[in-house]
Amino acid sequence: MTFTPSSIAALIVAASFAAGLNVYATVGTLGILAHFHWVTLPPGLHALSDPWIIAVSSLLFAIEVFADKIPAFDLVWNAAHTFIRIPVAALLAYQAASQLSPEMKLLAAIAGAAIAAIAHTSKTAARALVTPSPEPVSNITLSASEDIAAISLTWLATHHPYAAAGIATFALIFLIFSLRWIATSLKRLFRPQPAQP
Repeated sequence: MTFTPSSIAALIVAASFAAGLNVYATVGTLGILAHFHWVTLPPGLHALSDPWIIAVSSLLFAIEVFADKIPAFDLVWNAAHTFIRIPVAALLAYQAASQLSPEMKLLAAIAGAAIAAIAHTSKTAARALVTPSPEPVSNITLSASEDIAAISLTWLATHHPYAAAGIATFALIFLIFSLRWIATSLKRLFRPQPAQP
């Protein structure tokens, strides 16, 4: 498909949300789709089709698949990725908007960072709520769901960008309205328990 300014905006919304969940899966999926000519990305994203970028992002994704499913360690992993997912999402958005005006490119980068930040923060908070669970199944299920969601949303963004943007927007609205509940749950979780008599 040929990307227009509106479809580029839709791609940015969906890909930024996906990057907030799993940036390596997002970059790797975009790169593979472009490398094999299954999609034509906006010119600014053509570099993602480089075999080295695909190889590195795929390797890091493979590492994250395991690291992100280890209770407690996944919290450290996700906290550290605050400094990776959000900046990379901003860079992807900026590059995707390379054909637009400088003002629109800056706006795209800000929007990409904000969207990724909401997705990433919500993901990290969800992990904090699930990690104390004594069984590992819930943690593994949540992590696998995030991986699948990132890849699926990225694929959809390149084939049906408006549908993908709609899904991402709905998820963003849901997460924003859930922030108060998440914050309350985290406070309750980490509140010191009274000493037993």
